[in-house]
Amino acid sequence: MTETDALYAVSPLDGRYGSRTAPLSPYASEAALMRARVRVEVEYLIALADLEATPLELGLEEREHLRGLYKHFAEEDARLIKKLETEGHAGFDATNHDVKAVEYFVRHRLPEDSDASAWIHFGLTSEDVNNLAHRLLVRDAVDEVLLPALYDVRETLAEMAREYRDLPMLARTHGQPATPTTFGKEMAVYAARLGRATGRIRRTTDELSGKLGGASGTYAAHVAAYPDVDWSAFAAEFVTGLGLEFESLTTQVNPCDDLAAVFDAFRGANDVLLDLDLDVWLYVSDRYLGQEAVEGETGSSTMPHKVNPIDFENSEGNLSKANSDLTFLADYVTTSRLQRDLSDSTVKRNIGAAFAHCLIGYGKTSAGLSKVVPTEQVMRDDLESTPEIIGEAVQTILRREGQEDAYERVKAVTRGKDVSIEDFRDMFDDLEVDEAVREELHALTPAGYTGVASDLVDDLE
Repeated sequence: MTETDALYAVSPLDGRYGSRTAPLSPYASEAALMRARVRVEVEYLIALADLEATPLELGLEEREHLRGLYKHFAEEDARLIKKLETEGHAGFDATNHDVKAVEYFVRHRLPEDSDASAWIHFGLTSEDVNNLAHRLLVRDAVDEVLLPALYDVRETLAEMAREYRDLPMLARTHGQPATPTTFGKEMAVYAARLGRATGRIRRTTDELSGKLGGASGTYAAHVAAYPDVDWSAFAAEFVTGLGLEFESLTTQVNPCDDLAAVFDAFRGANDVLLDLDLDVWLYVSDRYLGQEAVEGETGSSTMPHKVNPIDFENSEGNLSKANSDLTFLADYVTTSRLQRDLSDSTVKRNIGAAFAHCLIGYGKTSAGLSKVVPTEQVMRDDLESTPEIIGEAVQTILRREGQEDAYERVKAVTRGKDVSIEDFRDMFDDLEVDEAVREELHALTPAGYTGVASDLVDDLE
């Protein structure tokens, strides 16, 4: 696609964001699906040749030629398949059927002396090819593009956690000042959550499964031709040979519970990043985080001073759109009227769009994190201006000393009032406690009241 073409693209995924979604093209485009279908048809043909029951023979040279059809699949091949589908070519009428066009493409590209033509797509239904092709593409898209992007975000968060592990920061629960934490510990929380989320994605893609059972999942056509072959065992060996788990009990369609699990796992990872985007946006708003200005960049069309947190806002929008699409996909692909209806076919073509919104979101979060820098003085000033947050420590120490009304005494001094550190010190001086306890209380400071927040960063794997 040329730069001019992008201006007229219907979807921003291929237009405005085309350069950001390009890494998914080898796995989510129409040509990618064609290539994956060719791979399944070719490998199935070779598997049939290895079956003793069939008279099909494929020499090493012919096998190499066949595998080259998908290993070296080019734009001209994709265009030929589309032509076979829509116009017809080389004696083949227009199929108006995308999988049949792939079958004819393989036939057309056989060596002239090949006897394999009749065996291409032998006993298969289109869904045998499609379910395997889609899962191969999903698996590779996740492995090669999406998970690496998530790993980059997770590593950035882990680096920030370690660098700022000791930087004290006022926490806010219910939006109100609360027990202090450290900025590094808060980033460590997100790194840990994202680590668990990516682990779940990894597990679900490892469990992607495929079927090869024919028009109703019964191997009826295969058995009719060769009743003595254990076709279920053949199918299991073929599917697992593609790196997928084998699904033996199906209708014409693979039930797609495995795909739904993948989509749900990505929603989980996206939810973590959405939470992060919102928090970082608020930290920027509170000036806890500063943003590096990009030379020549415009923050606002009317307010020249502004440096807006646009990367996090863009990520939020794209990840929200992705989650909407992923929810729809997970709900839709797991249902099929009776043994087969075709409505899922067009829906599955949108898997790439959902993944593309994910990828844009991951890139924008990563870009945003690379521009933010903690403003330590603002954080410390905020802590010093809210001394009431040591009230929790005070009442807990007094409880330890056996004072039953400790909570109520601190509440009377602090709740709904402007409190200074001197107010606390006056209170400490009036307490009937050992001098050592009084000194312990006097030593309390908002910036020092962070518990083991710094040490918790070490819990990151």
